[in-house]
Amino acid sequence: MKYRRIGRSGLKVSEISLGSWLTYGKSVEDDTATRTIRRAYELGINSFDSANVYERGEGEKAMAKALRTFPRESYIITTKAFWPMGHGVNDRGLSRKHVFEQLHASLKRMELDYVDIFYCHRYDTETPVEETLRTIDDMIRQGKVLYAGVSEWTAAQIEEAVAVADRYLLDRIVVNQPVYNMINRYIEPEIIPVSETYGIGQIVFSPLAQGVLTGKYRGGRIPEGTRASNPAINKQVQDLIASGVITKVDSLEDLAGEVGMPLAEMALAWILRQPNVASALVGASRPEQIEANCKAVAISLSQDTLEKIEQILS
Repeated sequence: MKYRRIGRSGLKVSEISLGSWLTYGKSVEDDTATRTIRRAYELGINSFDSANVYERGEGEKAMAKALRTFPRESYIITTKAFWPMGHGVNDRGLSRKHVFEQLHASLKRMELDYVDIFYCHRYDTETPVEETLRTIDDMIRQGKVLYAGVSEWTAAQIEEAVAVADRYLLDRIVVNQPVYNMINRYIEPEIIPVSETYGIGQIVFSPLAQGVLTGKYRGGRIPEGTRASNPAINKQVQDLIASGVITKVDSLEDLAGEVGMPLAEMALAWILRQPNVASALVGASRPEQIEANCKAVAISLSQDTLEKIEQILS
């Protein structure tokens, strides 16, 4: 495993992170989830991501329970708040009340004294950024959070957060968690340059585009038993296939075969070519998947291969 600093912070994360969205706490049995998480740790992964909203806290519980046998200082565990966790008018967003209550609820579920990174899961148009950042800063000063982060914020929203933090001498955000993969490159024009300016790193999710960049849907076929075979579970994958992007994916898989690697490894190595990306956040429902994903850190794509990828994606 290889490690990178998140932006200009001193925190180092493994180039592959493991997340719990759509897996642990529901669709993957507890024993398999535990074995997968522990196998990730054995492979050198030190970065584990969750959120309060993942299966209403069950994702947090499953991940924290699996990691409990390891020294707390040896791994990084994260959580988030924003999405509704109840039916009340204050059971959502980034108000001081919701952030305060959700952080403490997450710590209780995970049986932890602190989380390494606390993310604002989206931007809240109804709460002043100062209120949110001041609340997280208070939690940092109390030792319940070590670093602040955001997820899927625009470049302008990130700049606003930095300006507010500097104005009121609050802890700055150090990490953004956006979607980023060969199919969705929206962070390249603005978010990465702004993040580089302010020392903010990216831990990107959906690096394999919900499995589309593994080649399992070649030719637009949807194999029985895959996530996309159930529209109630993942309409997003079906929409990607319907958009025609699968033709490019098939060409990428052919190129991966020419250079002697699986498409998933090439897709992850392509993400890690980007210096502002600290880690690619993957999901895994069994140990073999995380073993395969970790192989990408040893791959350095040649300039010729990178140019061919660009030609396919353009």
